Amino acid sequence: MWRNGDNEAVEVDVAAEWIVLRKKEKPAAEIFHTYYKVADAKVRRPVTFVFNGGPGAASAYLHIGGIGPQRVAFGPNGVMLPPPTRLVENSESWIEFTDLVFVDPVGTGFSRTIEPKEKPDEKDKPDPSKTVDEKEFYALERDLESLGEFIERFLSKHKLWDVPIYIAGESYGGFRSAKLARRLQEIHGVGLTAAIAISPALEFSLLQANDYDVQSYVDQFCAMALAAAYHRHSRVLKGDEPIEAQREVIEAFATGELAHALLIGTANKQEVRQQVFAKVADFLGLSEDLVSRGHGRVPFWRFARELLKSEQKTLSFYDASVTAIDPFPDREWNEAPEPGLAGSQRLFVSGINHLLRSDLNVETNRKYEILNYDVNNEWKRDGKNHPFDAPAGAVDDLRYAMSVNPHMKVLITHGYYDMVTPYFSSERLAAQMKLLPEQRENLFIQHFQGGHMFYTWDKSRADFRDWVREYYV
Repeated sequence: MWRNGDNEAVEVDVAAEWIVLRKKEKPAAEIFHTYYKVADAKVRRPVTFVFNGGPGAASAYLHIGGIGPQRVAFGPNGVMLPPPTRLVENSESWIEFTDLVFVDPVGTGFSRTIEPKEKPDEKDKPDPSKTVDEKEFYALERDLESLGEFIERFLSKHKLWDVPIYIAGESYGGFRSAKLARRLQEIHGVGLTAAIAISPALEFSLLQANDYDVQSYVDQFCAMALAAAYHRHSRVLKGDEPIEAQREVIEAFATGELAHALLIGTANKQEVRQQVFAKVADFLGLSEDLVSRGHGRVPFWRFARELLKSEQKTLSFYDASVTAIDPFPDREWNEAPEPGLAGSQRLFVSGINHLLRSDLNVETNRKYEILNYDVNNEWKRDGKNHPFDAPAGAVDDLRYAMSVNPHMKVLITHGYYDMVTPYFSSERLAAQMKLLPEQRENLFIQHFQGGHMFYTWDKSRADFRDWVREYYV
């Protein structure tokens, strides 16, 4: 039973189980998923497939963080509460307007390749002479292939080929959403109503900032400047100004004076460069000397260490509104815990294990791999890659998918204080997609207060739900 914001009770059926993937008609892997559907619904409801990123992350973050019928309890503005973890009813759950399937890719959650002694179900008995290497699935295209197969098999098993189909992914999951928007329609024949990318990394070349790069620093600057204003350290902006007004000032400077100065470097007049460096320092609440030493380029990891250094605090890379005490303030390198990611792990690990093992009675000896670093460390491009190959990207896939299916909607959203996948990167990429006016009408971008997991903020979670609901049929 789930209750919405009006305290109306809705009966929800839940299935937490595995679907077997096959290779050459033999069982190869089993994907664990949690399926929520409204019981005895009077109309055919949409279904949304949800996954996180990493790669190596299970779907628990979106499952019990913002979208599922139950969620982890947070304090104001996503503040982590002391142990033990509490699960509470999520009145902002998307179950209000769509059935939900939370998917854990191979190597995450309870999803694994099939070992000879395992027996996934009565219909699929694994060949004892065959063992599939789990690392096979730790590759860009093989991962997409497995998720496409899962979605196809799920739709067939539950007879859902005739309902509106949505996909939603966070972080690398947003990259997956963009890639799958093309693959599902082109290879699997799955027509999508919408693809939703939450805090996505759409072009990985933009995540590798260096001394010769401009775009990454412009993107990151916008998030850092908003964070400095949030902490009342900006010497340009006031923290109580509407964020839209702050964005207008920040983005005008970032795409104008800053981008030009970074682009031409020392070819610029020294006095002009120093003027730009001084403005960067004022926006970010840092010393002009620090900015000058980097020739105007301020990496987000340096900003995170420096902004509140006088208070012996460091910022989260993933949500610069979140702080932690720096246990080693006198050391040259930042050895403090990542307050956003590391700080939330205990909540999500406890919460998802309680939900699955106690509430839903999932019986398994497997560890629930919420964030599997082995998967992340082993991740690779498929096949042999030349050193000159460009980093992976997904914007071309989105453009292709929007051409194949001109009715498909694309929703992109970020948290303003996320410095790892900054909001302005997606804003800029969207403006460069060369879409026709009728295509641009199907691309929607909206950002919210918070960071990578902005949905941990109460207001942002509600606003996010309200925004997404508009695009469901």
